[in-house]
Amino acid sequence: MNISNKITLTAKKVLQLEAEAIARLADFIDEGFEKCVETILTIKGRVVVTGIGKSANIAQKIVATLNSTGTPALFMHAADAIHGDLGMIQADDFVICISKSGNTPEIKVLVPLLKRKGSKLAAMVSSTDSYLARCADFILNANVEREACPHNLAPTTSTTAALALGDALAVSLLEARGFSSTDFAHLHPGGSLGKRMYLKVEDIYTQNEAPRVNANAPLKEIIIEISSKRLGATAVLSQDNEQLIGIITDGDLRRMLNKYDSIEGIIATDIMTPAPFTIEAAEYAVEALSVMQNKSITQLIVTNSGKFGGFVHLHDLLKEGLV
Repeated sequence: MNISNKITLTAKKVLQLEAEAIARLADFIDEGFEKCVETILTIKGRVVVTGIGKSANIAQKIVATLNSTGTPALFMHAADAIHGDLGMIQADDFVICISKSGNTPEIKVLVPLLKRKGSKLAAMVSSTDSYLARCADFILNANVEREACPHNLAPTTSTTAALALGDALAVSLLEARGFSSTDFAHLHPGGSLGKRMYLKVEDIYTQNEAPRVNANAPLKEIIIEISSKRLGATAVLSQDNEQLIGIITDGDLRRMLNKYDSIEGIIATDIMTPAPFTIEAAEYAVEALSVMQNKSITQLIVTNSGKFGGFVHLHDLLKEGLV
């Protein structure tokens, strides 16, 4: 077997082992898991997640997920806890201790100290007969049959299982709290993710010009309006300038040249596209992006309660980092 084939087989085997381990976790979600979630929902303090070694890395990710989904949490390294950091834990906090074996020296020192604090303790362990599991108020069973490491030594499958179980816990809490997409947006105001959740069309379209012409506007006026406002299009309003009746784009002008032998006397209604795509100003900007992508267009007319308001352009959404 050549080296390339061996690499491929090894990678597939690792993924298969870890996928199977995660799938098995579903069998361990029981009344104990439910009670753990219900207890966390009632605490006045925070969820403190601790571990050592690779488990500490997983604990940090679980803390980040809990915080971003409405459950206040903090990370405490198990080794640092017994050298002063234990002071961050209060009696109203809920502690989750992650350990594959549940029998490491640091955990054996830490657990009695946690119990004296009066905090509830959940053990996320692979061995439910371990010291940690026996001392815990709740057991989060993260049992795995073996590591993906060929020597069954390096934390691989076990850490993946713990990570997945942490996600199951966080999402269960999220749903139990009724945590909404709006709540999520409030906790993620930065970056493209946050903007997708809160940025609305009305927040950006007013920065643009609002090109418009009357239904009877002559060709020269149309061209000047499109070129001067630099959005590649103009709205067409009814003769009383009350109703939006169409749009004229650069493309419509090019098609006009192919269609008419003479352009003398052409007015807006002769070349406009009627019933243009629009979006209400109060809609989310990401919805405007979706319409543009689905319709293969680069601008949308913005309306306010059905009345012409202006334009939002694909470039606006690019500038905001939504694309």
